[in-house]
Amino acid sequence: MGRFLIEGGKKLEGEVKVSGAKNAVLPILAGTVLSQGECRIGRVPKLRDVKVMKEVLESLGAVVKEENDEMVVDSSNLDSYEIADSLMRKMRATVFLMGPLVARFGQVKISQPGGCSIGPRPIDLHLKGLKALGVEFVQKHGCLEGKAKNLKGAEIHLDFPSVGATENIMMAATRAKGKTVIYNAAREPEIVDLQNFLNRLGAKVRGAGTDVIKIKGVDKLKSIDYQVIPDRIEAGTFLVASAITKGDLIVNDIIPEHIESVIAKLVEAGVNLQVDGDKIRVKGNISWDGVNIKTLPYPGFATDMQAQLMTFLSIAKGTSVVTETIFENRLKHADELRRMGANIKIEGNSAIVQGVNKLSGTTVEATDLRAGAALVLAGLAAEGETIVENIYHIDRGYERLTEKLSNLGAQISRTD
Repeated sequence: MGRFLIEGGKKLEGEVKVSGAKNAVLPILAGTVLSQGECRIGRVPKLRDVKVMKEVLESLGAVVKEENDEMVVDSSNLDSYEIADSLMRKMRATVFLMGPLVARFGQVKISQPGGCSIGPRPIDLHLKGLKALGVEFVQKHGCLEGKAKNLKGAEIHLDFPSVGATENIMMAATRAKGKTVIYNAAREPEIVDLQNFLNRLGAKVRGAGTDVIKIKGVDKLKSIDYQVIPDRIEAGTFLVASAITKGDLIVNDIIPEHIESVIAKLVEAGVNLQVDGDKIRVKGNISWDGVNIKTLPYPGFATDMQAQLMTFLSIAKGTSVVTETIFENRLKHADELRRMGANIKIEGNSAIVQGVNKLSGTTVEATDLRAGAALVLAGLAAEGETIVENIYHIDRGYERLTEKLSNLGAQISRTD
């Protein structure tokens, strides 16, 4: 599984460049199925999840080439609408292919997706949206099969602003006859990036970034070149890394508007933070204050940054309350932080964090992607050596993490 070895107490200093967004590139790669030609996608991070998506596309008949940070996907000769169970189990994001495959072939066959164990993430909203467009689903032998003779536009009201469901419906609706309207749509920047990609293909989508998205179906989509947005969660993680190590770090290639909630909480805690165009400088303080955090759908505080901020608050002055409203099992990292000396009490879906003077290195386990990132941050700030196990979770979302941190002065290595 692999592990990180971290010697704490080193200030992070210098500059770091943010990679392409994991949560944007995966649906965009799935969307290449719609083009029936060759698409060149730029700023593609080298992540475990991206590798799995490449394998899935190749299993469907696509020809995929990697050129530096670009991925060229030729879907001209796709010959399958079935995703193997072994690939579905590796990554939840394979579910993004449901909409594109239905739009391309009129049918799709999948099993239940895998991913991080952060609580139930049913695909019922995906299915509800696709059913509204005319897809009929049946479950056989643990597999889900969907068929549609003709996709037709519809008005779809999501019970919750699910990012994945919004993206799946958007992609399917690009080839549906007539007009589709998604109400209570997710508003994340990755939704806007997908809209921009689809419109470059020749689709007619508008409204992304608001809670109402309208799609007018078209007959054909073309091949394009496209550049993925920078990863706002990686950006936020590095901002916290500089603050928690009391360093002096410039994080480049950021879209500050995408992480306003993180910036606001760091500033509220007393962190010295300066925004300059597409870069942010964080000069760490000797100490900082506790703050309260509640995760919400965008533009609220991102659930994907909750674990990192909890680590930061574990050595803040005073008491902080961290409330998780998106995933019910996303507080598991609290147990691991307690092993390092943090004073955290869990009450329902909230963590009461009483700041301590220091964390101490020990052996901890990454239970999911963002929990793993939080434990790396804890190791960077702790006294002594920290061993973070199960780092394959972290590899799913952070490109060249040891290399980037080492270049900034961290003492970190990995053993596989």
